[in-house]
Amino acid sequence: MKELEGLPVEQMAKIQKARRRVIDSVGKNMDLYGITLSIGHLYGNMYFNSAPVTLDEMSETMGLSKTSISTGMRTLMDLKMIDKVWGKGSRKDLYEASTDWYQNFADYFSIKWRKAVETNMHALNKSLCEMKELEQEGLEQGNDQLVTIVRRDIAKIGDALQYYRWLLRLIDALESGEIFKFIPKEENPQS
Repeated sequence: MKELEGLPVEQMAKIQKARRRVIDSVGKNMDLYGITLSIGHLYGNMYFNSAPVTLDEMSETMGLSKTSISTGMRTLMDLKMIDKVWGKGSRKDLYEASTDWYQNFADYFSIKWRKAVETNMHALNKSLCEMKELEQEGLEQGNDQLVTIVRRDIAKIGDALQYYRWLLRLIDALESGEIFKFIPKEENPQS
């Protein structure tokens, strides 16, 4: 990193060691949430850059192919953890890490949870329609066993749908920032 040039070697080494520890921690944490370790390390490296970076610069920094870095950048952009920015006089794409960890959290979980909720609610609603048809069939046939089983399943599906509607409200609160009214951000995170 160019910003460290000019510092005594010992101080530069201490900064790099401390940064590597944080970068590794970020990578491992993101890996827990389904983002590859290398993409987590990519974000961590970008986080400590004081200026936007190109694919070539990150490829050199991390020792990975430009294709791997490009794929990682695309993933991080989809998760809203980095942005493509304009740089005066640069013909190459420049990328900058979002340093708002609160917003990164909100964006990441909103994107992942909303996708999961929509998929699950679609499956639940489809099954609910089928179960209601079976319930009607059981009522018409006088099949009490079928009606009992289906009504129990309908109730379970209803409970799941209720949970997913709640989760959508939580996602909305994350996306709007309303969540911070209930769980405020720290005023001075450096303490």
